[in-house]
Amino acid sequence: MPGTLHKTLKTFKRYRALFLMVLPGMIYLIINNYLPMFGIVIAFKNINYRKGIFGSDWAGLKNFEYLFKTADAWVITRNTILYNGLFIIINLALAVAVAILLNEVKNRFMSRFYQSIILLPYLISMVIVGYLALAMLNGENGFFNHQVLPLFGIEPISWYSEPKYWPYILTIVNIWKNVGYLCIIFLAAIVGIDNEYYEAATLDGANKWQQIRTITLPLLSPAIIIMALLSIGRIFYSDFGLFYQVPLNSGPLQPTTDVIDTYVYRGLMTLGDIGMSSAAGFYQSVVGFVLVLVSNFIIRRKSPEQALF
Repeated sequence: MPGTLHKTLKTFKRYRALFLMVLPGMIYLIINNYLPMFGIVIAFKNINYRKGIFGSDWAGLKNFEYLFKTADAWVITRNTILYNGLFIIINLALAVAVAILLNEVKNRFMSRFYQSIILLPYLISMVIVGYLALAMLNGENGFFNHQVLPLFGIEPISWYSEPKYWPYILTIVNIWKNVGYLCIIFLAAIVGIDNEYYEAATLDGANKWQQIRTITLPLLSPAIIIMALLSIGRIFYSDFGLFYQVPLNSGPLQPTTDVIDTYVYRGLMTLGDIGMSSAAGFYQSVVGFVLVLVSNFIIRRKSPEQALF
């Protein structure tokens, strides 16, 4: 034991500079990510502000009943999973394709220009995106109703009262906003691939598509899998701004735009019950954690070196 302690102190002394560099990040993680986890107790409490969190009466699983005993439970669960599943597949596929195309742009200035353009939507607030969508879809003076649809002889559409159009609109907005960010990550991974692989493939007579299929995609697959696992872990979390700000919280659209986050937010604003919203957050975290474990288990069975753990 004293030998182990001595060895630990010796290791710490040797790498003290690295430990000091890690310290701010660790403090941030503890304060921002770990300490709030004690608030999970709120999900099982009937919160009374006069008694405080720990003095309030236990509620058992009653706060969870709000999510599962309403007529909307199936709709919001279906919307959350299907939208996020669709976003994961389309965003990853498009981001990989765009990253490969950007890697073929040899002009350094134009490559940086294209990267900046596709990353720009990711930096725009969803509130602004909501107003941009309103400018496009407004029934009275929107761009589509007054400029695009007349070209095809189509009557103006009341976009904010027709639920059937919104799965497409929300998917397009999500792609426009997020593909650029993923693309930059994949592009960084592609740039890191050794050029000798491509030179050897060229000497063997491989064309561009064969190089992409046999070199780029296999070497890019670890980054794709990591991003997919991270996305799957949050498949029960929705982009609140996308589903609340872009449809402008329009009542007629709720059958196709309502997800767990927007439903809980409306419930919180109406009932003021933080126990219910905490239960929803706990439920989303547990399901996301289980999905990550299952996905990682499947990947580890297929390709152990590409699994997260």
